[in-house]
Amino acid sequence: MRSIAIINQKGGVGKTTTAVNLSAALAATGQRVCLIDLDPQAHATLHLGLQPARDERSVYDVLTSDAELADVWREVGECLWVVGSHIDLAAAEVELVGVVGREVILRDKLANCADHFDYILIDCPPSLGILTLNALAAVDEVFLPLQPHFLALHGLSKLLQTIDLVAKRLNDRLKLTGVVYCMYESGTRLAAEVAHDVDQFFSTTRQPLTPWAEARTFQTRIRRNIRLAEAPSFGQSIFHYAPGSNGAEDYEQLAREVAGV
Repeated sequence: MRSIAIINQKGGVGKTTTAVNLSAALAATGQRVCLIDLDPQAHATLHLGLQPARDERSVYDVLTSDAELADVWREVGECLWVVGSHIDLAAAEVELVGVVGREVILRDKLANCADHFDYILIDCPPSLGILTLNALAAVDEVFLPLQPHFLALHGLSKLLQTIDLVAKRLNDRLKLTGVVYCMYESGTRLAAEVAHDVDQFFSTTRQPLTPWAEARTFQTRIRRNIRLAEAPSFGQSIFHYAPGSNGAEDYEQLAREVAGV
């Protein structure tokens, strides 16, 4: 089983869009995929047509009680399951402060269902708090979505420091697999310059034995596409909402590239 956290502490870069549509694209190939929504905003949950409700258990219950992931996940399509989120998850940061081993709760719960899936993808909140630490402690890989604009590198060093710290103290399997460019406009000089800057950043900071020692940029670029922005409003992945769109084509290609890693 491959376990992947999709992380960027900066919001609005295509993180949830990538988590949802990459999950759907992998499921469409027959892989058994579970998407865990660790963001209290529950955008991935809503994106796939689920309505967060107080009377339904969510990932909040997994982190704060004896609930297992199998008690919470819901099948939303062929080969695709979702562990939904709820705004209550925001309280978990405070509720877990005094809990021993709070950073590895999700890791332990994930170990109980590893044989059920081919892929586990985790949509992380735009922060580096206890929820994101749980994701990093639980997975083997990190995907970093970036929007190619001049703030793309802002905060990247801090994120790498966090990944490195988790790898040293909690999860020695953790590695940054690659960068996914989202909302990409190939005809602009800015996109090319930012891509060059990111490649240069990794080449100058890459060191042996670091989690990003083999990090690369995925060749697939997720082009700016209005259909990708519209799909969440209809509670559908891009493959159900606009299967003939550029967005569907790009995420299908990204899934093939990910599967070939």
